[in-house]
Amino acid sequence: MKISILTLFPEMFDGFKNSSIIKRAIDKNILDIEVINIRDFSTLNNKQVDDTPYGGGAGMVMRVDIVYDAIESVRTPESKVYLMSPAGKVFNQGIAKELSSFKHLILVCGHYEGIDDRITNFIDGEISIGDYILTGGELASMVITDAVTRLVDGVITKESLDDESFNDDLLDYPTFTRPFEFKGYKVPDVLISGHHENINKWRMEERIKRTEERRPDLKDNK
Repeated sequence: MKISILTLFPEMFDGFKNSSIIKRAIDKNILDIEVINIRDFSTLNNKQVDDTPYGGGAGMVMRVDIVYDAIESVRTPESKVYLMSPAGKVFNQGIAKELSSFKHLILVCGHYEGIDDRITNFIDGEISIGDYILTGGELASMVITDAVTRLVDGVITKESLDDESFNDDLLDYPTFTRPFEFKGYKVPDVLISGHHENINKWRMEERIKRTEERRPDLKDNK
């Protein structure tokens, strides 16, 4: 899978690309992440990419022509283009699974007061990672890239993915390791019983219980 990230701040992705699961996926040639500097497509003085908004108002707006040229520099017939935007669909595991099926994903990071709205005519959709405002789309694109990468074949074992939160709209079961007892808190006896059927039953019960207690809203997805 290839992910192209369009940004005004490519240096923000240096550590992201060279750490943890993302780096391992890149090293194994399962994933290709390219970071495109939108400023490279500006022909204006000082590589300016923004301008004052028509009709007045606070702040500056990124120009549609420059962002369009950046998109077109990497777009292919197999590409899907998404803008990081608070107006988009709220990102979740279902969307992550959908995006992981694409061969080429282009994520566009806005900044300042956003991008000229005409850019929506040249993209496939908008995605939000929550109802709050960030200074730009870079962190959102990292969240999406991380979540999508984990679902690409060969990055993580299928067993690990099957046991994660949000499968079947349930949270994951609680996990424990040594020491068996810590400050009076013990590991549940069933987990050291060796009885796998009982362990699996307990884990499913805990998934349901934890979801009802902590995320009852997930029931609405069923």
